[in-house]
Amino acid sequence: MRSMPACCPFRRRAGPGEKTEMCGITGIFSNNPQDVASEIEVMTQALSHRGPDGQGIWVDPEGRLALGHTRLAILDLSPTGTQPMVCASGRFAMTYNGELYNCAELRRDLPGHVWRGTSDTEVFLEHAARFGLITTLNKANGMFALALWDREERTLCLARDRFGIKPLIWSWRPGLFLFGSEMRAIESHPRFQPSLEPAALDACL
Repeated sequence: MRSMPACCPFRRRAGPGEKTEMCGITGIFSNNPQDVASEIEVMTQALSHRGPDGQGIWVDPEGRLALGHTRLAILDLSPTGTQPMVCASGRFAMTYNGELYNCAELRRDLPGHVWRGTSDTEVFLEHAARFGLITTLNKANGMFALALWDREERTLCLARDRFGIKPLIWSWRPGLFLFGSEMRAIESHPRFQPSLEPAALDACL
């Protein structure tokens, strides 16, 4: 191996001596839907040190896809900024880590939209839902890593900013795709089986 729905928040503050990072994201796409809900809770908990302002999970109704998030609130401190987040139409779900510097600019592209809160996550999500992810990525100015699930097309897209400031790690084998902000999220999955990838190892030597 290479290295509706509900949002269920629960809070955990960083303990003494722990380092707080800017949010954490994780997710699963699996051919074993009966275990996805419990597995995403474990993976999200593995990133609890990254988000002192809460944790959340979102499981697709069909059960094969789940997203997790640990939150460090920046622009919206209210529950309306809780992640993972589903767009107003219900088609797209997203987990997002980062900061969108031109948030106001993207927000102006959606005149008349009724906003639930003030988070840049909502702006990014609704912009992508309206114009498509590629268009939004081309216009976005910021540092971010995200996963966007299209419930109609049944497609999962992962993306980062051009400089890769925010970490995003993935792992795949037949029947199981995992991703996370840190390796520890992937390693916490019970079916993860680490192995060396010769081509990747050679590139590092």
